[in-house]
Amino acid sequence: MKAIIIEDETLVARQLERKIGQLAPDIEVTAILPSLKTARKWFLENAEPDLMFMDIQLSDGISLDVFDFYELKCPVIFTTAYSEYAIRAFKVNGIDYLLKPVLERDLKRALDKFREKSTATPELSAKVNQLMQMLARPETGYSGYKEKFLVNVRQHWVPIDTRDIACFCRDNFNYLHTFGAEKYLLDYNSMDEIEALLDPRYFYRANRQYIIHIDAIQTITPHENQKLTVRLKPPLLFEMDISREKAPAFKRWCDR
Repeated sequence: MKAIIIEDETLVARQLERKIGQLAPDIEVTAILPSLKTARKWFLENAEPDLMFMDIQLSDGISLDVFDFYELKCPVIFTTAYSEYAIRAFKVNGIDYLLKPVLERDLKRALDKFREKSTATPELSAKVNQLMQMLARPETGYSGYKEKFLVNVRQHWVPIDTRDIACFCRDNFNYLHTFGAEKYLLDYNSMDEIEALLDPRYFYRANRQYIIHIDAIQTITPHENQKLTVRLKPPLLFEMDISREKAPAFKRWCDR
Protein backbone atom coordinates (compact mmCIF):
# COMPACT_ATOMS: atom_id res chain seq x y z
CA MET A 1 0.00 0.00 0.00
CA LYS A 2 1.10 3.54 -0.74
CA ALA A 3 1.06 6.39 1.76
CA ILE A 4 2.16 10.02 1.86
CA ILE A 5 3.07 12.32 4.75
CA ILE A 6 2.15 16.01 4.77
CA GLU A 7 4.39 17.56 7.42
CA ASP A 8 6.51 20.73 7.42
CA GLU A 9 9.02 19.57 10.06
CA THR A 10 11.54 17.31 8.34
CA LEU A 11 12.71 15.53 11.48
CA VAL A 12 9.16 14.81 12.63
CA ALA A 13 8.26 13.51 9.17
CA ARG A 14 11.25 11.17 9.08
CA GLN A 15 10.50 9.87 12.58
CA LEU A 16 6.92 9.16 11.57
CA GLU A 17 8.10 7.42 8.40
CA ARG A 18 10.41 5.22 10.49
CA LYS A 19 7.62 4.30 12.93
CA ILE A 20 5.26 3.44 10.06
CA GLY A 21 7.94 1.19 8.58
CA GLN A 22 8.33 -0.63 11.89
CA LEU A 23 4.62 -1.04 12.64
CA ALA A 24 3.36 -1.60 9.09
CA PRO A 25 6.07 -2.88 6.70
CA ASP A 26 3.46 -3.31 3.97
CA ILE A 27 2.84 0.45 3.84
CA GLU A 28 5.32 2.35 1.66
CA VAL A 29 5.70 6.10 2.22
CA THR A 30 6.13 7.40 -1.34
CA ALA A 31 6.29 11.16 -0.64
CA ILE A 32 6.85 13.64 2.17
CA LEU A 33 5.20 16.97 1.35
CA PRO A 34 6.34 19.98 3.45
CA SER A 35 3.64 22.53 2.57
CA LEU A 36 0.07 23.07 1.39
CA LYS A 37 1.33 24.38 -1.94
CA THR A 38 3.50 21.29 -2.46
CA ALA A 39 0.57 19.04 -1.57
CA ARG A 40 -1.72 20.77 -4.08
CA LYS A 41 0.87 20.32 -6.83
CA TRP A 42 1.49 16.67 -5.87
CA PHE A 43 -2.20 15.75 -6.10
CA LEU A 44 -2.46 17.44 -9.47
CA GLU A 45 0.31 15.21 -10.84
CA ASN A 46 -0.24 11.93 -8.94
CA ALA A 47 -2.95 9.43 -8.15
CA GLU A 48 -4.41 9.30 -4.64
CA PRO A 49 -2.46 7.16 -2.18
CA ASP A 50 -4.09 4.47 -0.06
CA LEU A 51 -3.49 6.48 3.11
CA MET A 52 -2.41 9.98 4.16
CA PHE A 53 -0.70 11.19 7.31
CA MET A 54 -1.33 14.91 7.69
CA ASP A 55 -0.07 17.55 10.05
CA ILE A 56 -2.70 20.29 10.18
CA GLN A 57 -0.88 23.55 10.86
CA LEU A 58 1.66 23.99 8.04
CA SER A 59 4.00 26.89 7.36
CA ASP A 60 1.80 28.20 4.51
CA GLY A 61 -1.68 27.34 5.79
CA ILE A 62 -3.95 24.59 7.06
CA SER A 63 -3.50 21.20 5.40
CA LEU A 64 -7.25 20.59 5.62
CA ASP A 65 -7.63 23.20 2.89
CA VAL A 66 -6.36 20.65 0.36
CA PHE A 67 -9.86 19.13 0.54
CA ASP A 68 -11.20 22.41 -0.86
CA PHE A 69 -9.10 21.84 -4.00
CA TYR A 70 -9.56 18.09 -4.53
CA GLU A 71 -12.32 15.61 -3.74
CA LEU A 72 -10.07 13.07 -2.05
CA LYS A 73 -11.44 9.72 -0.95
CA CYS A 74 -8.40 8.18 0.71
CA PRO A 75 -8.48 7.93 4.53
CA VAL A 76 -6.37 10.26 6.67
CA ILE A 77 -4.54 9.91 9.97
CA PHE A 78 -3.97 13.40 11.37
CA THR A 79 -0.85 14.11 13.43
CA THR A 80 -0.84 17.52 15.03
CA ALA A 81 -0.11 19.58 18.12
CA TYR A 82 -3.47 21.36 17.81
CA SER A 83 -6.65 19.77 19.15
CA GLU A 84 -9.03 22.51 17.98
CA TYR A 85 -9.21 21.10 14.42
CA ALA A 86 -10.51 17.68 15.44
CA ILE A 87 -14.14 18.20 14.40
CA ARG A 88 -13.19 19.50 10.95
CA ALA A 89 -10.66 16.69 10.53
CA PHE A 90 -13.27 13.98 10.94
CA LYS A 91 -15.44 15.60 8.29
CA VAL A 92 -12.77 14.96 5.65
CA ASN A 93 -11.99 11.23 5.73
CA GLY A 94 -10.27 11.34 9.11
CA ILE A 95 -9.92 7.93 10.77
CA ASP A 96 -7.80 9.07 13.74
CA TYR A 97 -6.41 12.26 15.26
CA LEU A 98 -3.07 11.87 17.01
CA LEU A 99 -1.56 14.63 19.12
CA LYS A 100 2.19 15.19 18.92
CA PRO A 101 4.50 13.74 19.94
CA VAL A 102 2.98 10.66 18.32
CA LEU A 103 3.35 7.56 20.49
CA GLU A 104 3.83 4.18 18.84
CA ARG A 105 0.83 2.67 20.65
CA ASP A 106 -1.41 5.46 19.32
CA LEU A 107 -0.01 5.08 15.81
CA LYS A 108 -0.59 1.32 15.95
CA ARG A 109 -4.20 1.89 17.02
CA ALA A 110 -4.70 4.30 14.13
CA LEU A 111 -3.21 1.84 11.64
CA ASP A 112 -5.50 -0.88 12.96
CA LYS A 113 -8.47 1.44 12.38
CA PHE A 114 -7.23 2.04 8.84
CA ARG A 115 -7.07 -1.70 8.14
CA GLU A 116 -10.60 -2.19 9.48
CA LYS A 117 -11.85 0.60 7.24
CA SER A 118 -10.01 -0.88 4.24
CA THR A 119 -11.87 -4.19 4.62
CA ALA A 120 -15.30 -2.49 4.61
CA THR A 121 -17.58 -3.27 1.69
CA PRO A 122 -17.40 -0.84 -1.28
CA GLU A 123 -21.06 0.05 -0.75
CA LEU A 124 -20.48 1.02 2.87
CA SER A 125 -17.30 2.96 2.04
CA ALA A 126 -19.14 4.91 -0.65
CA LYS A 127 -21.92 5.81 1.78
CA VAL A 128 -19.43 6.90 4.44
CA ASN A 129 -17.54 9.10 1.96
CA GLN A 130 -20.79 10.62 0.72
CA LEU A 131 -21.81 11.44 4.30
CA MET A 132 -18.40 12.99 5.03
CA GLN A 133 -18.66 15.20 1.95
CA MET A 134 -22.14 16.33 3.00
CA LEU A 135 -20.85 17.22 6.45
CA ALA A 136 -17.83 19.02 5.06
CA ARG A 137 -19.80 21.02 2.46
CA PRO A 138 -23.39 21.59 3.57
CA GLU A 139 -23.85 24.26 0.90
CA THR A 140 -25.15 22.50 -2.19
CA GLY A 141 -22.86 22.93 -5.14
CA TYR A 142 -20.15 24.81 -3.24
CA SER A 143 -16.73 23.99 -4.70
CA GLY A 144 -14.44 26.04 -2.46
CA TYR A 145 -13.00 27.99 -5.40
CA LYS A 146 -13.52 31.58 -6.44
CA GLU A 147 -16.58 31.97 -8.67
CA LYS A 148 -16.31 35.66 -9.62
CA PHE A 149 -13.67 38.38 -9.78
CA LEU A 150 -14.64 42.00 -9.18
CA VAL A 151 -13.09 44.41 -11.70
CA ASN A 152 -13.26 48.19 -11.95
CA VAL A 153 -15.03 49.48 -15.08
CA ARG A 154 -15.52 53.25 -15.36
CA GLN A 155 -15.65 53.77 -11.60
CA HIS A 156 -18.00 50.80 -11.12
CA TRP A 157 -17.27 47.34 -9.77
CA VAL A 158 -18.36 44.60 -12.20
CA PRO A 159 -18.34 40.85 -11.33
CA ILE A 160 -16.73 38.60 -13.96
CA ASP A 161 -17.65 34.90 -13.79
CA THR A 162 -14.58 32.71 -13.45
CA ARG A 163 -15.99 30.39 -16.14
CA ASP A 164 -15.77 33.30 -18.60
CA ILE A 165 -12.05 33.88 -17.99
CA ALA A 166 -9.67 32.48 -20.61
CA CYS A 167 -6.43 33.43 -18.87
CA PHE A 168 -4.69 35.56 -16.28
CA CYS A 169 -1.60 37.49 -17.30
CA ARG A 170 1.20 39.30 -15.48
CA ASP A 171 2.49 42.40 -17.30
CA ASN A 172 3.81 44.76 -14.60
CA PHE A 173 0.29 44.38 -13.16
CA ASN A 174 -2.09 41.42 -13.03
CA TYR A 175 -4.88 41.20 -15.61
CA LEU A 176 -7.61 38.79 -16.60
CA HIS A 177 -8.68 38.18 -20.19
CA THR A 178 -12.12 36.83 -21.02
CA PHE A 179 -12.88 34.45 -23.87
CA GLY A 180 -14.17 37.49 -25.72
CA ALA A 181 -10.74 39.20 -25.39
CA GLU A 182 -11.89 41.75 -22.80
CA LYS A 183 -9.03 42.79 -20.52
CA TYR A 184 -9.43 43.88 -16.90
CA LEU A 185 -6.94 45.01 -14.27
CA LEU A 186 -7.00 42.95 -11.06
CA ASP A 187 -6.40 44.12 -7.52
CA TYR A 188 -4.11 41.23 -6.55
CA ASN A 189 -0.44 41.47 -5.65
CA SER A 190 0.82 38.28 -7.27
CA MET A 191 -0.05 35.47 -9.65
CA ASP A 192 0.53 33.03 -6.78
CA GLU A 193 -2.33 34.68 -4.92
CA ILE A 194 -4.62 34.34 -7.94
CA GLU A 195 -3.56 30.73 -8.60
CA ALA A 196 -4.54 29.72 -5.07
CA LEU A 197 -8.14 30.85 -5.72
CA LEU A 198 -8.67 28.82 -8.91
CA ASP A 199 -9.92 25.30 -9.50
CA PRO A 200 -6.88 23.34 -10.77
CA ARG A 201 -9.14 21.12 -12.87
CA TYR A 202 -9.75 24.07 -15.19
CA PHE A 203 -6.84 26.48 -14.67
CA TYR A 204 -3.13 25.75 -15.07
CA ARG A 205 -0.12 27.88 -14.17
CA ALA A 206 1.71 27.73 -17.50
CA ASN A 207 4.64 29.86 -16.34
CA ARG A 208 5.39 32.89 -14.19
CA GLN A 209 3.35 35.12 -16.51
CA TYR A 210 0.26 33.09 -17.44
CA ILE A 211 -2.52 31.05 -15.85
CA ILE A 212 -4.72 29.51 -18.57
CA HIS A 213 -8.16 27.91 -18.77
CA ILE A 214 -8.21 24.49 -20.41
CA ASP A 215 -11.01 25.54 -22.79
CA ALA A 216 -8.91 28.47 -24.04
CA ILE A 217 -6.22 26.22 -25.55
CA GLN A 218 -6.16 25.99 -29.34
CA THR A 219 -2.92 24.10 -30.03
CA ILE A 220 0.07 22.64 -28.17
CA THR A 221 3.33 22.43 -30.10
CA PRO A 222 6.19 20.19 -28.83
CA HIS A 223 9.84 21.08 -29.43
CA GLU A 224 13.06 19.08 -29.60
CA ASN A 225 14.18 20.47 -26.24
CA GLN A 226 11.00 18.94 -24.72
CA LYS A 227 9.44 22.33 -24.10
CA LEU A 228 5.91 23.07 -25.29
CA THR A 229 4.36 26.14 -26.89
CA VAL A 230 0.68 26.74 -26.15
CA ARG A 231 -1.45 28.91 -28.40
CA LEU A 232 -4.81 30.21 -27.19
CA LYS A 233 -7.95 30.35 -29.28
CA PRO A 234 -9.04 33.46 -31.16
CA PRO A 235 -9.58 36.26 -30.55
CA LEU A 236 -6.79 36.07 -27.94
CA LEU A 237 -4.05 34.29 -29.93
CA PHE A 238 -1.59 34.48 -27.02
CA GLU A 239 1.40 32.13 -27.14
CA MET A 240 3.30 30.92 -24.10
CA ASP A 241 5.99 28.37 -23.33
CA ILE A 242 5.73 25.42 -20.96
CA SER A 243 9.10 24.43 -19.54
CA ARG A 244 10.61 20.99 -20.03
CA GLU A 245 10.12 20.29 -16.30
CA LYS A 246 6.41 21.18 -16.35
CA ALA A 247 5.61 19.63 -19.74
CA PRO A 248 4.76 16.08 -18.51
CA ALA A 249 2.37 17.35 -15.83
CA PHE A 250 0.78 19.77 -18.30
CA LYS A 251 0.16 16.98 -20.81
CA ARG A 252 -1.47 14.83 -18.12
CA TRP A 253 -3.64 17.80 -17.13
CA CYS A 254 -4.81 18.26 -20.73
CA ASP A 255 -5.20 14.55 -21.52
CA ARG A 256 -7.83 13.81 -18.90
